[in-house]
Amino acid sequence: MIYNYTFKPEPPRCTGSLSVRSLRFSRAMVFAIEEINNSTELLPGIKLGYQIYDSCVSVPVAVHIAFQLTNRQDPVFHKGENCSQSGVVVAAVGDSASTPSISISSIVGSFNIPLVSYFATCACLSDKQQFPTFFRTIPSDHYQADALAKLVKHFGWTWIGVVHSDSDYGNNGMASFLEAALREGICVEYIESFFRTDPQSKIQRVADVIRSSTAVVVVAFTAIGEMKVLLEELARDPPPRQWIASEAWITDSYLMRFSFCAGAIGVAIQKSVIPGLRDFLLGLSPSEAAASPLLTKFWEEAFNCSLTETSLDKIACDGTADLKTLKSPYTETSQLRITNMVYKAVYAVAHAIQNAVCNETNGLLRCDKHVRLEPKQVLKELKEVNFSKNGYHVSFDANGDPVAFYELINWQKSESGVIEMETVGYYDASLPKGQEFRINRNLTWLDGGTQVPVSVCSESCPPGTRKVLQKGKPICCYDCIPCPEGEISNMTDSPDCFPCPKEFWPNAERDACFHKPVEFLSFDEVLSIILAVFSVSGAFLAVITAVIFLHHRTTPIVRANNSELSFLLLVSLTLCFLCSLTFIGAPSEWSCMLRHTAFGITFVLCISCVLGKTIVVLMAFKATLPGSNAMKWFGPPQQRMTVVVLTFIQVIICIIWLVVSPPFPVKNLTTYKEKIILECALGSAVGFWAVLGYIGLLAVFCFVLAVLARKLPDNFNEAKMITFSMLIFCAVWITFIPAYVSSPGKLTVAVEIFAILASSFGLILCIFAPKCFIILFQPEKNTKKYLMNKN
Repeated sequence: MIYNYTFKPEPPRCTGSLSVRSLRFSRAMVFAIEEINNSTELLPGIKLGYQIYDSCVSVPVAVHIAFQLTNRQDPVFHKGENCSQSGVVVAAVGDSASTPSISISSIVGSFNIPLVSYFATCACLSDKQQFPTFFRTIPSDHYQADALAKLVKHFGWTWIGVVHSDSDYGNNGMASFLEAALREGICVEYIESFFRTDPQSKIQRVADVIRSSTAVVVVAFTAIGEMKVLLEELARDPPPRQWIASEAWITDSYLMRFSFCAGAIGVAIQKSVIPGLRDFLLGLSPSEAAASPLLTKFWEEAFNCSLTETSLDKIACDGTADLKTLKSPYTETSQLRITNMVYKAVYAVAHAIQNAVCNETNGLLRCDKHVRLEPKQVLKELKEVNFSKNGYHVSFDANGDPVAFYELINWQKSESGVIEMETVGYYDASLPKGQEFRINRNLTWLDGGTQVPVSVCSESCPPGTRKVLQKGKPICCYDCIPCPEGEISNMTDSPDCFPCPKEFWPNAERDACFHKPVEFLSFDEVLSIILAVFSVSGAFLAVITAVIFLHHRTTPIVRANNSELSFLLLVSLTLCFLCSLTFIGAPSEWSCMLRHTAFGITFVLCISCVLGKTIVVLMAFKATLPGSNAMKWFGPPQQRMTVVVLTFIQVIICIIWLVVSPPFPVKNLTTYKEKIILECALGSAVGFWAVLGYIGLLAVFCFVLAVLARKLPDNFNEAKMITFSMLIFCAVWITFIPAYVSSPGKLTVAVEIFAILASSFGLILCIFAPKCFIILFQPEKNTKKYLMNKN
């Protein structure tokens, strides 16, 4: 319409069909006012007057009504009688929707006129800076959003879709819900907003988004009008979805006709009972209806007749119509929820007026009906209102909001297949944190099933894995990555893995830490048994050899090979074989010191004896030369002294090692990550290598002398055997060094034992085996004559 400013535009008018439910709200307000006017306990002697306006859920109409209130114009619908100050508006009840309430409150707030809404839930209206005179008997969407988020989280749904009305109610409500969902760790796949008057193409696009989404759960923060057009579109190809409803539409009987919404869950205003209201609603007579254009329209539509004049489409109402036979939202009083909010709003205003104009004297309540009551007085008293009516408490907090209490409603299919509302729990914001939410009955889910649907972007990560977010997706979309080696996670959906303590290692599932197995060369292992057998066998062989030599000690072959050093060598070899046993078993403080020092001293004793035998061979050869008296410098006393001195040097080295920094048992945690190696630490590495180096020095010296004596006459061929034995000995210990350094764990000990046994067997076999063979199997060679002839 184009305005040329030559005439006054007509005021905005309501269009569209009559909302019978809203009519019931207005009739409930009339009932409450008449009940108060007839009461002797509340406002005795004072009658409340009222004006009823229809805002049509339209902002222009609501603004027009707000200016009518502030300009104190004549009543539009009905005015109570006996008003002392006709036209003075001290309070307003309404509106039912958030957007019109915002418009009205913005205007009347400038005149200190309190506005008490029964259905405007937008959390934005709690802002006292913008809406200082706004109150409501219905909880704020701030609490509803929190309740819906907790409801979604309660059932483990972390991947949802959301749709909401493109209005103040839907936009602000959804903003509060998304904030609460973020706190609860809920992710949103899509957010779609729409309004009932949007083009059908947009409604269809929203429906297609719901159909194609992977989220099974859909939270709908919508008004009834938006939900109606959306479900009508979805009904063409209904997807299996679990609907989570806001209080605006969960109790609407029309929407329950959509069978694919069975299982919907939502929060609703508490169901209540208002004594006498049903009789008042049903007591509407044709004459009363004819006195009001709005009631006339309702009556004519309900009974398809005309109250005013006969028309071609309708017959005249004959007065026989009975509202008790009518099935309509107007007569439906079994689910009074919002209607009770209207009832409480009227009583809240009445109590505020009473507190402003009445005083209690001698137990009697006296009210001054001639006092000039100002809106700001009612505004002040509304803040202090605190009473109970029909068992329901009424009070307002600093933001003008009541204590939030919701019932949890579940749409369940009856045996006849009809969807019915069932109260399955509640949400009470006044309870301690974590206890607000209760479910006390079984629920049914989408399509009437009994199994809780699953709606997650990614399945939960089991213990032993950690969550890794998928690039470009919400935090609820992730991959499950096994924990790295040495780390565990012991809870579901762990964001990180953590390492086990030093002496612990993860199990195969990597969800728990266990003590690492302690490993050492124990006596019950096959390798240990084999080495021990060789060790004992070697010692036994040395003893047998000593017995053979002792039995044949007078024979030339024994006498010719320095029997005293031979026996001492056999004793030292026996000790060498037996000292390898000290390396087997769990290391202790004493065993660590014993094994290394025993090994060092016995081997030096052994090499000293071999060195003495080699020197004797060389000295004996020099003694046969003319004019030589070399043997007198290396007789038996000198031989014993040589062995003692050389061995004593090793003893001194070992004592210094044990005093300064002795070997000690230690748990090796670095060689293997998954197990502990119990081993002997060297203490002083210098001490260990000094012991080993001294043995090597003697062995090399002995080898050099043996090489020099290898071409001596055949009856002194022991030098050749010593050469071979020293060659084996040096080869074994040269290869031992890299093998010892590179062998991990208990194999280090095994390598050391092997080196001891190999070198010991090399000595006994090279030096004593040929002699024993002659003594036992070739006795004819064990004669002085044979030896002299060989020479």
